[in-house]
Amino acid sequence: VQLQASGGGLVQAGGSLRLSCATSGSDFSPSYMGWYRQAPGKQRELVADINSAGGTFYSRSVQGRFTVSGDKAKATVWLHMNSLKPEDTGVYYCIMNQIWGQGTLVTVSS
Repeated sequence: VQLQASGGGLVQAGGSLRLSCATSGSDFSPSYMGWYRQAPGKQRELVADINSAGGTFYSRSVQGRFTVSGDKAKATVWLHMNSLKPEDTGVYYCIMNQIWGQGTLVTVSS
């Protein structure tokens, strides 16, 4: 199973982006789905996720601005990002169970 993330790009501060992540394989129904990001010179950090019970978690820095959603039957997860800030810049990685996607770059200009 491979994950393919898409939707990154360059956006001005205050703008929005939607990231998507889907699998290349079939018959995969993850119990856990989420998004991490890695800013230049920093460690990878959890942004938002959906646990096995369907509950969601958001890091304090994105709470109220980002929304994570997913379809476990279709093994697809999205991250809707609003009111983007320059500090949101980084490579965003999706994860399903213990499988990582390749990352998509988000750059927010001031």
